Amino acid sequence: MPMVVGVIVRKSKDKLYADVGCFDLKLNDKVIVETEHGVEVGVVCEKEKNVEKGKDPIGKIFRKVTQEDIKKIADNEDKNAKAYKTVAQKIIDHKLDMKLTCVQYTFDCSKLFIYYTCEIRVDFRELIKNLGHILKTRIQMVHIGVRDESKIIGGIGTCGQVLCCQRFLRDFISVTIDMAKDQELSLNTAKLSGLCGRLMCCIAYENDTYKNMKKDLPEIGSAISTPEGKGKLAAIDYVKEKATVEFSNRSFKIFTIKQIKDANRKENK
Repeated sequence: MPMVVGVIVRKSKDKLYADVGCFDLKLNDKVIVETEHGVEVGVVCEKEKNVEKGKDPIGKIFRKVTQEDIKKIADNEDKNAKAYKTVAQKIIDHKLDMKLTCVQYTFDCSKLFIYYTCEIRVDFRELIKNLGHILKTRIQMVHIGVRDESKIIGGIGTCGQVLCCQRFLRDFISVTIDMAKDQELSLNTAKLSGLCGRLMCCIAYENDTYKNMKKDLPEIGSAISTPEGKGKLAAIDYVKEKATVEFSNRSFKIFTIKQIKDANRKENK
């Protein structure tokens, strides 16, 4: 079984496995790797491990990035910028209903990846012929979703931080409106949506925590036991792990969720 590392390539942050050969590689090392698309620049994202042959396409590490490679990468960025303008203009010329996200050459410039979004099926065969003739390279069109678009372009979220999908998310997690309901968030989709227009990924981060907190707790308005007698559950602050209870004399008191759970367990024994 070959010894491989996980490597992220291109702005789309696609992951592949590459044979390490004789190189001593660490996480975040930049490498030059041979893939099925040509020679590309990659970043090590997963430590060495053994894999079975034939399970997934395996690339090959050529070397760690050198100073000469860094200059080549900078030159390729200039080529990407020029190619972007050409592709954008040709999309307009061909009157195609698609939105160009970015373009990126492989390290050896043997292929140009064109990332785009669109709502309908687009016939871009003539576009590819035209671009291949102008740019003198192989063209690969990559249809991506709006979440992938945000991942590639990046930006600042409502929290003031760089988007999670750009910083560290390898794969998108499923986010549902039920998660927002479980966390008793305002169901205003404008407030719950990220830059991509979809529900924010961070809603899913805390979902298991809220589920665990809700275990053994009755619904709001239910009669419950407390260390100071019976009352009605008026509100729960899951962040501070506290519950507000209304008593029969119309007074309110705050208890920790643990106190409420312990009192109800004793009551049910």
